[in-house]
Amino acid sequence: MLTGIFVFLGLSFLILAHEAGHFFVAKLFKLKIDEFGFGFPPRMFARKYGETEYSMNWLPFGGFVKIAGESDQFDETAHKEIPPEEEKRFFRTQSAPRRAAIMVAGVAVNFLIGWILLSAIFMIGTPVVITGVVPDSSADTAGILSGDVVQGFSRAEEFSAFIHERQGVKVPLMLLRDGKEIRVIVTPRVLPKGERGALGVSLSGIARESFFASIREGFMEAMQIAKLTLVGFWQLFAGLLGQGKLVEGIVGPVGIFGVAVSAGKAGFIFVFHLLALISVNLAVVNLIPFPALDGGRLMLVGIEKMKGSRLSKKVEIGINAVGFGILILLMVLITIRDILTL
Repeated sequence: MLTGIFVFLGLSFLILAHEAGHFFVAKLFKLKIDEFGFGFPPRMFARKYGETEYSMNWLPFGGFVKIAGESDQFDETAHKEIPPEEEKRFFRTQSAPRRAAIMVAGVAVNFLIGWILLSAIFMIGTPVVITGVVPDSSADTAGILSGDVVQGFSRAEEFSAFIHERQGVKVPLMLLRDGKEIRVIVTPRVLPKGERGALGVSLSGIARESFFASIREGFMEAMQIAKLTLVGFWQLFAGLLGQGKLVEGIVGPVGIFGVAVSAGKAGFIFVFHLLALISVNLAVVNLIPFPALDGGRLMLVGIEKMKGSRLSKKVEIGINAVGFGILILLMVLITIRDILTL
């Protein structure tokens, strides 16, 4: 329960931080910002500081920023006379590079948060955790479960070498499961020369690094997560278009909480790792050139630069509306599968 609440708050923070990125860069360019909302309507209360209204809303998940002139479809000032000096501060009147910078700011903040969290994890280090057990393997026979924490080892490689050297020998192991220590006796199978995997498990574990090494490793890990996210997004659409089904391994909000509970059992450090992964995911997915995402809006700015003029507002709104509808449909399908899986 505590893990679920922490992840919910963490996700809210990541979404709020994304919107704050848009907010601060728009402020830097001195644009008019009508509202910055914490959570989503219905509104609880609001206070106005300067020309911006800061609202607290009843749905405590993330937030939003309303930049004047960003969406004429919903902008109450779009269909009335606006003084030229004021309109100069509207999103729609800004140059393409400025609009692109505001769009990219949220993505940059999410990537930076993911990088910082991953770097902190490398500085702290994580225990060695069993992340998977092969059926009918030595580990399975001994009663080892996915999520068990192996005691007495600081890195996964160290544990793997320990097991590899004891093939065919009974080995006592101390495991931490649901906060309780348990002792198991396992006999790693004898492998042909050159093969690995005597125990039949997959492992996760990060050794503690120095400050600068952690920064470097955190960045490399963030880039690897970004690469895997792009591959996953491509597989998602390839599966839908080519086979008419959702590929395995992709989860939505409900599935994330299921993963979070499992991560929490292994230790809170793994929950932070999950939030880091989600933060980098948010950055990459938002940068994909798909309508309704920041990347899709960037693509429209690029098209505008190539053709030398702005796209019709109706066309832009229509493209984003179709993209938003597809994303909502995807989220519904993924959520239904997550619920059925749970």
